[in-house]
Amino acid sequence: MEKQIIWRGLLAGAAAGVLAFLFARVFVEPQIGLAIGYEEGVGAAREAIQHGAEHGHSHSHGEAGGGITRAIQMNVGLGLGLLAFSVAIGALFAVVFAVVYGRVGNISARLLSVYVAGAMLLSLYVVPGLKYPASPPALSQDETIQQRTLLYLLMVVLSAALLAGAVYLGRRLVSRLGGWNAGLTAAGAYVAAIAVVMLVLPTIDETPGPLTDDTGAIVYEGFPADVLYEFRLYSLGTQVVMYVTIGLVFAALVSRLLGERKQTVAV
Repeated sequence: MEKQIIWRGLLAGAAAGVLAFLFARVFVEPQIGLAIGYEEGVGAAREAIQHGAEHGHSHSHGEAGGGITRAIQMNVGLGLGLLAFSVAIGALFAVVFAVVYGRVGNISARLLSVYVAGAMLLSLYVVPGLKYPASPPALSQDETIQQRTLLYLLMVVLSAALLAGAVYLGRRLVSRLGGWNAGLTAAGAYVAAIAVVMLVLPTIDETPGPLTDDTGAIVYEGFPADVLYEFRLYSLGTQVVMYVTIGLVFAALVSRLLGERKQTVAV
């Protein structure tokens, strides 16, 4: 049974990866292009200020190592990356579903799939993104990539663990407080714990400001706020498309599987 559930999670993840890629290709990639254009403009302005001298921070986005062009990055690279990520999330989704199914009350497979998808979207992306929001590649500094990655992963792990703890707490309090009050208490505990975590973890702010010359005059504007806003909005949209697709496709597949099992047992 568990293997069949996981296979359905993989299929749901693959379907979600395709839709997420289409969404990201249409909405996210143009913002990345604008961010890269900004970085190239800043580089040219800085080089002009220094009269052609070499500057310490530069990127080459037209071609990556090995001659990988932007066209390949935004199509093949983005597609394969999102597909692999979505399949992995689909497998994790199936494992979580198999663990909680039958242990969180009398909830149908379809409804539980929706709940799990929403919980994973909230704990694995939305909440960590409040502390460490997504940023286009041209926005961040290479020197802090390891620190940013570790802090983001730590935030994801803590958010998921605290949400699991809140669900467990809510289940334990149902007999004492009733379903509604127990749910509110668990939600409040999760919010309070996440707030403490966000206060404790360091904040990273690398959004470039205006570039100035030696006299203090602005020679190049700061990073466009609308590009950053739309990149983060559409990045969230990509995740929503992915998790919603996984939840709905998996719900259809697993409900049929569990329904067949129940009919076999009944016979």
